[in-house]
Amino acid sequence: MSHVSLVTLGVRDLPRAEAFYLAMGWHRSSASVEGTVTFLRGGALVLALFVRDDFAADAALADDALAEPPGPIALACNLETEEAVDDAFRRAEAAGARIVKAPTRADWGGYSGYLADPEGHLWEFAHNPGFGLRDDGAVVLPDES
Repeated sequence: MSHVSLVTLGVRDLPRAEAFYLAMGWHRSSASVEGTVTFLRGGALVLALFVRDDFAADAALADDALAEPPGPIALACNLETEEAVDDAFRRAEAAGARIVKAPTRADWGGYSGYLADPEGHLWEFAHNPGFGLRDDGAVVLPDES
C-alpha cells in the first residue's frame, strides 16, 4: 500500500456536513447514497461522509467505539499561497467551521492554521513553500520530481 485514495468521516448530521463540504468546493458524486453516505471529490482525494451509526455497523463496531472528533488526527490541505490559506479560512468559517487556530507563520517556514468542520473533524490549511503542488492539489515532496 503506497497511497490513501479515500478518507471516511463519521458524521451525525449528514445534510449539514455535506452542505459544508460543498460550500468548500468539494464535488458530490452520483455514487452517494441519500441519507447514508456522501462521496465527494476534492482533487486527488475522495472524501466519504458516512452517517455514524451506519459507519459503525459497516465496520462491525458499536457506535460508542468510534472516537469523537477531534481525535489525534487532522486532515490537511496545502495551498499555493498564504493568501489562499486566508481565503480558505474565510470560506470555511462562512460555511460553518469553527476556527481552532488562526493561520500564522510556522516555525518550519510556512503558514498554517487549524479549523474544525461542523462535526468537529480537524483540518489544517497550510502553505508550505518547500512542497510543490500538482494540478490536482497533490503534494510534491522535495525529493520527488
